[in-house]
Amino acid sequence: MIATAAAVAFIVYSCKGKLQMTGSVDLEETPVQTVDDMFVIQTENGLLQMRMESPLMERYENDSLSYEIFPKGIEVYGYNEEGLLETELTSDNARHLSYKDGRESWEAFGNVVVRNIINRERMETDTLYWDRKNEKLFTHCYVKLFSPDGFMQGYGMESDQRARRSIIKKPFNSFGYLNQDTTAVKIDSVNFIGPLLKK
Repeated sequence: MIATAAAVAFIVYSCKGKLQMTGSVDLEETPVQTVDDMFVIQTENGLLQMRMESPLMERYENDSLSYEIFPKGIEVYGYNEEGLLETELTSDNARHLSYKDGRESWEAFGNVVVRNIINRERMETDTLYWDRKNEKLFTHCYVKLFSPDGFMQGYGMESDQRARRSIIKKPFNSFGYLNQDTTAVKIDSVNFIGPLLKK
C-alpha cells in the first residue's frame, strides 16, 4: 500500500514540471472542419452537372455567416445538358460565403482561368464571382478573352455560368481577329471517345 502511494506521488511530481499552459483559442480563427483532397459531385436526374476538386478546404463559422476557403486552389468542372464536359474553372484561391439570411457568394481569385471546352474559348482574370441564384459569372477586373475568332481584353465581364456567352463590359479599342477556314471540322478532344482499337 505504501509502495503504491509512493509510485503515484512520484508520477504526479515528475509530470508536474512538464505541463505548460496554452494560449487561449479564438474559435472564429479556428476551422470547424478541414477536408483534405476534397472531391464533390452534383447530379440532377442521374446526369452529372458539376464536379469540384480542391487539395484543402477549411470551414469557419461565426454569428453572421459560415464560410469555406480553399487556400491551395480549386478546380470546378461544369457539364451540359447532354452530360458532356463544357466548362472548366481553375484558380489559386477560392471562398464560399453563406449568410444566415440565405444569401451566398462564391469568389475565385488568383490566376483565374475559365475555359468553355465546346466553344474553345478561354477567359483569364484575377478575380471572378459566381452568382449561383441568377446563374451568372462576373468580374470588375482586367479580363483577357481568347476564342477561335480572335482576342479581346478589357475591364469587367459578365457571362452565364457555363461561360457560353461572355461579354466584356469595357473593352479596349483594339482586338485581334483570326481568319479561319469555315469548312474546318472542329473536334471536341475532351469529350470525343473515338473508335475502339483492336488489341
